[in-house]
Amino acid sequence: MRPPVIWSIAGTDSGGGAGLAADQRAADAFGVHLCTVVAAVTAQNSHSVARIEPLPVAWLDAQLEALAADMPPLVIKTGLLGGVAQVECVARWVDLLRRERPVALVVDPVLGASTGAQFADAAVLRAYRDLLLPRATVVTPNLHEAHRLLEAHDSGLGDSDDAGRSDVPALARRLRAAGAAAVCITGGDSTDHVQSAEREALDWIDTEHAAGWLASPRVDTKHNHGTGCTFASSVAAALALGYVAADALVLAKMATTQALRGGHAAGAGAGPVMALPGFHADPALLPRMSWGEAACFAAPRRSDDPLLGLYAIVDSAERVRQVLAAGVRSVQLRIKTPPLSDAANPAQAPDARWTALLRDEIARSVAACRAAKAELFINDHWALAQELGASGVHLGQEDLLALGEAGRGELLRSGLALGISSHSLWELCRTRALAPRYVACGPVWPTLTKDMPWRPQGLDNLRWWNAMAGAPVVAIGGILQPGQVSEAAACGVSGVCVVRALGVDATTTVPVLATALREGVATTALKKHERPERARQESLLPLPHPSLPNGWGLAPPPGSCP
Repeated sequence: MRPPVIWSIAGTDSGGGAGLAADQRAADAFGVHLCTVVAAVTAQNSHSVARIEPLPVAWLDAQLEALAADMPPLVIKTGLLGGVAQVECVARWVDLLRRERPVALVVDPVLGASTGAQFADAAVLRAYRDLLLPRATVVTPNLHEAHRLLEAHDSGLGDSDDAGRSDVPALARRLRAAGAAAVCITGGDSTDHVQSAEREALDWIDTEHAAGWLASPRVDTKHNHGTGCTFASSVAAALALGYVAADALVLAKMATTQALRGGHAAGAGAGPVMALPGFHADPALLPRMSWGEAACFAAPRRSDDPLLGLYAIVDSAERVRQVLAAGVRSVQLRIKTPPLSDAANPAQAPDARWTALLRDEIARSVAACRAAKAELFINDHWALAQELGASGVHLGQEDLLALGEAGRGELLRSGLALGISSHSLWELCRTRALAPRYVACGPVWPTLTKDMPWRPQGLDNLRWWNAMAGAPVVAIGGILQPGQVSEAAACGVSGVCVVRALGVDATTTVPVLATALREGVATTALKKHERPERARQESLLPLPHPSLPNGWGLAPPPGSCP
């Protein structure tokens, strides 16, 4: 199957570090096909840029026309363009291509070199602002470039990084207001926002689906030439593979961190970064993501928690009692609708009746689980869970966002074990910021339990979650048959959630499901100990497939991800 095609319209680097050279290495790491369109030629080495020569627009047009006739792109990435005429040419071609099919545009505003050379005057900045930002799917400036992009229309911003330094999120919002669909203000080249002992590299992302700080440990190296090009080209490659912008930025962060690790000396100055395949399968590269504008991350949780095993999700204390009697030792009480018809005192206000019933259901469930030495997680109602002595709470991403920074801090200080739902890469990164007891990966199979936009994760993504999450993983969603329980357990997860599979009589269904789970666990053990070569091969994880439609019609056919 043909790999997705992306174009990079950028400058050459005679030293082989940045520009189209870095773009090619990033594209190869993702397994996409890169068409290299030369917009400018530079004379440079590891110390400095000696000369920049923008290519005549006629030459730029000729390259783009030849490619459009045979190799149209899913994504265009821009780097060094060199002048206003070149910016205008790119904007014109983006519009022409979009008349035929969706095309994403990633703008890396290469406005100057790390050595101090400036590539863009006021006219070029206005062209970026007026022509590229309104067409951009993602724009990836560093802090200084973000300020320069906004100079043309915001007199409140000066040419110094000092302006707005403490309010990067607001700066990103202004870039989105200027037309960019998504923004990432990269911070790997700055220590201004490093607030942790680990000296983390923080990038602020602001997209349709998510906003927050992406945090990874800073790589201590001087060989960082081409970092911005690698990051932007990685975003373009991930978009071409069908990921939404937030997930594409997560993968780009991983690929760029690995590329920095592989940086090497090529001359006497800063050497090039080296993007390589396999970045997506290294758990140490998966970033954490903040829930808000504060770069707050919980300390890692201890790793000696017991396996969750068969994890029953039920809607009443009576059902809790039933599944415990059948042998389940991990239970979630999920009560979504107030059972007002069962109220003992109809004269009470509906809210009071609902609260009284909920308290009673939780209290009886806590008592039953305590007697059975089982873990009980209460869905949503974490304050009642803490008050009444439940061992843990399960919350969805929207619920955690709604708590705000103060509420999430209070939740963490409560001591409750925390389970968090996750459906995408950026949601998984956000769960890591709270160091949960477990991460739920779902839906593994199509589910009718709740209406959601997510594509089924399948066993491939479940394996990836389990290897990468940095916390115990439970499988959830569409698990209706014993065979599915076995298949999910064979992915090495800590637990498998069952809802409808429990049926009416848990005493008959739970033993069958528990047997299936043990068979799946035994399969995993067999692979590890009796068939190590097969286990090693299966541990070579592919990229996870996208779990959300990206909205631009860019998703390639199934199986095109490397």
